[in-house]
Amino acid sequence: MSEGEQELHGIQEVADSLGVTPRTLRFYEDKGLIEPRRVGNARIYTKRETARMQLILRGKRLGFSLRDIQEFLDLYDADPQHLEQMRALAARCRDRMAELEAQRDALDQTLTELAAIEREALARVEQVGRG
Repeated sequence: MSEGEQELHGIQEVADSLGVTPRTLRFYEDKGLIEPRRVGNARIYTKRETARMQLILRGKRLGFSLRDIQEFLDLYDADPQHLEQMRALAARCRDRMAELEAQRDALDQTLTELAAIEREALARVEQVGRG
């Protein structure tokens, strides 16, 4: 066992270090994304499981689905050089960027429309107020 694998931490310590709740860790364990060791009823996290949680949280923050994240983690485990994982990640990043750009375009259009409606409403208020 490597030195990093020997670093063991309890659920509260890991949750605090990641800025999440123990419930969040249990959720990802239930989904099969992490597998903490068990000592009785206690969950014990290795450096590997903590690193996997960091990847999971980053993936969620970037808008990836749990299925995408599971695929990345599976590829990471299966490919020691991580080439397939990097290819899959690059493709998903391109897809995600395209989604976000489309959302940005929709937001820009909505903001433009709202600004026009606001101008019309204020002009109407001013017109009625003078007349």
